[in-house]
Amino acid sequence: MILGFLGADFFVARTAFVLALISVIWTLAGFRVVKSLAFPLFLLLFMIRIPLFLYQQMTFPLQLLASKLAAGSLEVLNLPVLRDGNILELPTQKLQVIEACSGIRSLLSLSFLSLAYSYMFDKRVWMRPVLFVATIPIAILANALRITITGVISEYKPEWAEGFFHTFEGWLLFMVALVSLVVCHSLISRFMRPSHV
Repeated sequence: MILGFLGADFFVARTAFVLALISVIWTLAGFRVVKSLAFPLFLLLFMIRIPLFLYQQMTFPLQLLASKLAAGSLEVLNLPVLRDGNILELPTQKLQVIEACSGIRSLLSLSFLSLAYSYMFDKRVWMRPVLFVATIPIAILANALRITITGVISEYKPEWAEGFFHTFEGWLLFMVALVSLVVCHSLISRFMRPSHV
């Protein structure tokens, strides 16, 4: 851990911290306690930032996908749009889906919340990976919806494409994604409920 901080490799340092914490619990309380805390300890891995080279490989495809979905949605709404990679050319302006708008941060946050939510509110272990996988399309669609709304509104109020409204819009769509995850859990629970003869 110390070597990681000295070498400015925070991924190694933070990973070492989690491993050190597990080792301390194992030493002081034994393997049984570590086993009972296995899932909460696993969730600590989400506090570790993804290595930069991997982060960049994930963000660009997400940028292109979000741009493509948003362009399709804008065309459905009869708003002329020309997509050039991650740039959307609208009648009055250009919208660039930058790295911060790729949706990777909301995807990671929603993934963590899906695991924490299923751990606290559902005793079925198989529900955790199911909800985890469900967060991928939910987060992608929510991000594409955010870009679509930004494109529509910015045609009337260009200043709303950035600043406070843009940030508020991101938070609002994240809450929509979170509610969608809860609804998804309810639907899965309803359809997977054992039938009584």
